[in-house]
Amino acid sequence: MDTLSLCLIVRNEAEVLARCLESAAGLYDELVVVDTGSEDETRAIARRFTGQVYDFPWRDDFSAARNFSFDQAHMSYCMWLDADDVLLPADRAAFLELKRDRLPGPDVVMAPYHAGVDEAGRPVLTYYRERILRRVPELRWEGAVHEAVTPRGAIVYTQAAVTHRKERPSDPERNLRILEHAAASGRNLTPREQFYYGRELSAHGRYAEAVRVLEDFLTVGWGWKENNIEACRTLGACYEALGKPRHALRALLESLAFDPPRAEVCCDLGRLWMERSDYAQAARWYEQALDCPWDLRSGAFCIPDCHGFLPCIQLCVCAWNLGERERAVYWNERAAAFRPDHPACRQNRAFFAGEMDSSQENASKREDSGK
Repeated sequence: MDTLSLCLIVRNEAEVLARCLESAAGLYDELVVVDTGSEDETRAIARRFTGQVYDFPWRDDFSAARNFSFDQAHMSYCMWLDADDVLLPADRAAFLELKRDRLPGPDVVMAPYHAGVDEAGRPVLTYYRERILRRVPELRWEGAVHEAVTPRGAIVYTQAAVTHRKERPSDPERNLRILEHAAASGRNLTPREQFYYGRELSAHGRYAEAVRVLEDFLTVGWGWKENNIEACRTLGACYEALGKPRHALRALLESLAFDPPRAEVCCDLGRLWMERSDYAQAARWYEQALDCPWDLRSGAFCIPDCHGFLPCIQLCVCAWNLGERERAVYWNERAAAFRPDHPACRQNRAFFAGEMDSSQENASKREDSGK
């Protein structure tokens, strides 16, 4: 077993900080909390858990704050969390086991991050993050927003996950403001920053600007494979919003130049063809989505529903519109196997039952009229 520092950067997190730290109790040997300008009780709450609470003047640079938090640590490894993250009991136990059995050893531990969950607590967006890092100068945070450490050295993957549970929305303009300021300053954005700049523009409905940024990002060709694929998906959404479905189709198909089809891309393509009422073409893409491997270790933004429930429920719709009633029922039941309580599955069952009753009634009337 080796020692572990838990490092957080916080600002106005009084509502969630204790929940986060309590969920990680017993895992860390040292707790470092860096406050970037709280105006609530965040500092006081942090001091209930540690004497190592530091102030860091905010300067629109998340990596600078993360690096400062790691610089205050003294243990062999650093683990980071956001204040609105939690470790579920099973995940906390898994991290404890990893600490006991695998540290020292790796330079970087990659762990799943459940960035979004549904009302039942099921993950709806998951990807791996560099969660535990050896405290060495070579492993440093980079990026003003969506900061990251480039993994290097001995890397291991764990199933122990961190779950994001946001209780209130953050400043919706913050990331875009930081990136626009960086771009206006004359500094060349890194490929990762340019990718996220395009995504932020898209999220703010500035689709034409997002298209220019993301097309340039893809043309230069310096981006990471997974960011390139996600850029194609975002471009497709932007072109759809701009009323350019052919451009959207081209953008999504361009993602295939970077890697074999991803389930998320296949579902996007299926939806485009459904909107054209070409249900046969849509069905081909949804079936392809079900055949796509799910490799969380790729670092991609994985949407679990795209690997099961979503293509199945859409194949139900496609089959019905193609006149394939039995196939529609089959795909609805396949969808229900993934999401048993989903309203669409229940509504479809009721619809199919009503159609069957109606068919039987009509058949009986025809028999009676023939007598």
